[in-house]
Amino acid sequence: MTGGSPEQAAIDTIRTLSMDAVLKAHSGHVGAPLGLAPVAYALWTEFMRYDPGCPDWPNRDRFVLSVGHGSMLLYSVLHLAGVEEIDAEGRKTGKPAVSLDDIKAFRQLSSKTPGHPEYRMTTGVETTTGPLGQGCGNSVGMAIAERWLAARYNRPEAKVFDHDVIVLCGDGDMMEGVSSEAASLAGHLKLSNLLWIYDNNKVSIEGYTSLAFSEDVAERFRGYGWKTLHVSDANDLGAIREAVEAFRRTDDRPTLVVVDSVIGYGLAKQQGTAAAHGEAFDAEDVKGAKRGYGWPVDREFYVPDGVAADFRGRVEGRGRAAREAWEADFARYRSAHPELAAEIDAMRQGRLPDGWDAGIPDFPADAKGMASRDASGKVLNAIAERVPFLVGGSADLAPSNKSKLGFEGAGSFSADEYGGRNLHFGVREHGMGAIANGMALSYVRPYAATFLVFSDYMRAPVRLSAIMEIPVVWVYTHDSIGVGEDGPTHQPVEHLASLRAIPGLNTIRPCDANETAEAWRVAMEQTHEPTALVLSRQPLPTLDRSKLAAASGLRRGAYVLAEADGGRPDVILLATGSEVSLCIEARERLEAEGIRARVVSMPSWYLFERQDEAYRDEVLPPDVMARVAVEQGGSLGWDQYAGAKGAKIVMRTFGASAPIAKLQEKFGFTVDNVVKLAREQAAAGR
Repeated sequence: MTGGSPEQAAIDTIRTLSMDAVLKAHSGHVGAPLGLAPVAYALWTEFMRYDPGCPDWPNRDRFVLSVGHGSMLLYSVLHLAGVEEIDAEGRKTGKPAVSLDDIKAFRQLSSKTPGHPEYRMTTGVETTTGPLGQGCGNSVGMAIAERWLAARYNRPEAKVFDHDVIVLCGDGDMMEGVSSEAASLAGHLKLSNLLWIYDNNKVSIEGYTSLAFSEDVAERFRGYGWKTLHVSDANDLGAIREAVEAFRRTDDRPTLVVVDSVIGYGLAKQQGTAAAHGEAFDAEDVKGAKRGYGWPVDREFYVPDGVAADFRGRVEGRGRAAREAWEADFARYRSAHPELAAEIDAMRQGRLPDGWDAGIPDFPADAKGMASRDASGKVLNAIAERVPFLVGGSADLAPSNKSKLGFEGAGSFSADEYGGRNLHFGVREHGMGAIANGMALSYVRPYAATFLVFSDYMRAPVRLSAIMEIPVVWVYTHDSIGVGEDGPTHQPVEHLASLRAIPGLNTIRPCDANETAEAWRVAMEQTHEPTALVLSRQPLPTLDRSKLAAASGLRRGAYVLAEADGGRPDVILLATGSEVSLCIEARERLEAEGIRARVVSMPSWYLFERQDEAYRDEVLPPDVMARVAVEQGGSLGWDQYAGAKGAKIVMRTFGASAPIAKLQEKFGFTVDNVVKLAREQAAAGR
């Protein structure tokens, strides 16, 4: 049995469970769990409003472990708190979220304790963290969502939403640019419901942070408009309490608490910092640390009698009472405000209101047409008027990508008006992506818009939205060399292939206004899938659907838009986006020459690959290998559809600065070139 207070026994249990798990796995990081165990203990047992028996309570405080490599800290806390597992439908399974056996299976295949915290995999994990800075960015989105939800749904007699967002972050988070972007916006928006606790241990993987990092972090955050506090010893529970209380009293800005710690407290004390970081971490290191704690040296995964019960009792004692009071208030709220309560229910369940798509326009055929970005703006506004929790904005490009909600009452989200639905992210694409993910994790339906070429700046959060299976809509405009005079820096080439490479991301490049409308329908219907809409700046003809296939074919990813006259096609023309209309014109000329040509619109490779083989073979018959693929993007991936011998009119270099017509001629995106290559393919296929 260990000595010391119940508090110290719990703190040392977190530490020793973390050490034992990392040692057994021969993999992982113990520095953060050992150094931050007192901070986590104080937060969970004395401050956070969290009911272990109802971990999806809507008004719970959110705990984000941005230092995701220290995942054992969170797993140990979830175990000691007795958090109960819930399934995807929110039903209790009768199992603990993290059992002692789960901790023993740390970092093993199919365990609930993976190397970094994974949303949906482990109850109690609020977001997937690991790429440093992302949890910080997510937390700003969660704080924005709470403020928006409170502005829309709270009433004088009922505070439905008033929770806080608490983050543990480290030196790596502070070095990554995404945290700076997010923190800057959080300070501008005066998000006083946001607390970041910065583990200032001055060590990173390469050694002491002084190798590359010497700034005054607190001073930087004061410049962002944050309240900053300093705790000189992470083991000082009293000082930690005072700092969190100061955060709770602050109502005009977010708070950063800089906590000085020794990385791997205990191991560093006994063996030096190398052991804490894993380079020389072995059984003797663990034994030395346990001796320092007064712990049984030869006991593994040891939870002293009474520690878990005391820990859970402290968490549950406050959390259950707060949750039950909230539920009683919400029952009264439901009676007084049934429509608002129904909206909250729908958000939590991922449902859209009845008739949500009734206002989506049907665009008439028009040879001049409109840019798909313009069509998207019209569709977005029609949807948002009927989906009150659709909230989003752009990285300073709303006028260009038509992402502004312009109907009466939409308003702008600001420090003075948290109920606005237009978010202004500034020129912060990476931060915008991480913030949008945090919003999606807090019930609202976010969209985030920028130019396609800048999807590179936000790839990490887009990838994480797919890993977490959250339905963010990523809106990308200026999709090709059609940007024209702006030149190669603004003309995306490799970006479509890059987005298509992300598993679980539905990348859609519609060919006209009606495909754009259908793409938005598909995106909004998703509950576990993000969508990337790739849209043009230049006008696209609105196709005559009375003569061509319906735009609803988009739902299957690819479809026969125009069939060859008279039977089996001699050649198949495949395209996405603005290039589809080129193929339609080319088909008419080919048919006049007696060459039977089929046009296939392929807006979403992702959806097409989910169709059965029979449908895919119906659209692209295996016995017709005379094919021409046309897309103003890189060639990567087209071989699977055009075939190794098929012709591909694609971008093989970066673009150039010139009017669009000159660029299309230079790079071969003309009807004449499509016809020429189609003739050659048809002749070779005979």
